[in-house]
Amino acid sequence: MPPTVLLAEDDRAIRNALERALALEGYRVTAVADGVEALAHAHKNPPDVLVLDVMMPGIDGLQVCRVLRAEGDRTPILMLTALVETADRIAGLDAGADDYVVKPFDVEEVFARLRALLRRTNPDAAPEAAAPVPEAPKRGMERGTERHVEAAGLRMDPQARRAWRGGRELELTRTEFELLELLARNAGIVLDHSTIYDRIWGYDFGPGSKNLAVYVGYLRRKLDQPGAPQLIHTVRGVGYVLRED
Repeated sequence: MPPTVLLAEDDRAIRNALERALALEGYRVTAVADGVEALAHAHKNPPDVLVLDVMMPGIDGLQVCRVLRAEGDRTPILMLTALVETADRIAGLDAGADDYVVKPFDVEEVFARLRALLRRTNPDAAPEAAAPVPEAPKRGMERGTERHVEAAGLRMDPQARRAWRGGRELELTRTEFELLELLARNAGIVLDHSTIYDRIWGYDFGPGSKNLAVYVGYLRRKLDQPGAPQLIHTVRGVGYVLRED
């Protein structure tokens, strides 16, 4: 069955154009004009992925996102926004969104981000995976058999999608967890931007994208604590590495 998309966009021209483009791409699309309709449809017929405009009258895209996440709904959410400031993007991530596209957007970018979100929730539908990244030794653990991943004072349970630093449990979104797990499995190894984008989003958004930097900043705020060493380090011009200095 083709994947289902719930599109909420109050601009009729954008809504109709994107609905047609998604349908031609093979998606089954339900298009609505506001957040109230989006919540009603999401509750009645849960889609495979949601595309939400941030700025809608009444209940906006951020509020829709917060309601669904508060209800325990983990359906992937792609936000459409005309707001380009980092703080605005962080607000969307804080609300529980998985990714965002800035208007005006190229529809091919929307398709690519939707494919990446769907691959993460339905791996069987994903294209052939990229070559694996070399991993640091994990104290006797073997890939694919370990219950927990441990590195630099972190402990992660991939099956339960829970993570701790010391005795403190971390509240992480899906994307945050996957990013932290990738860094932890490769602790001490510098991962370049392209590798991280390919492994987490399934698509390299190019050198101008701030998406990865936003997520790293958000992870740092959740990981860092007074008196404890920083865990995620920036290697300027290359990427990021997890280590406890």
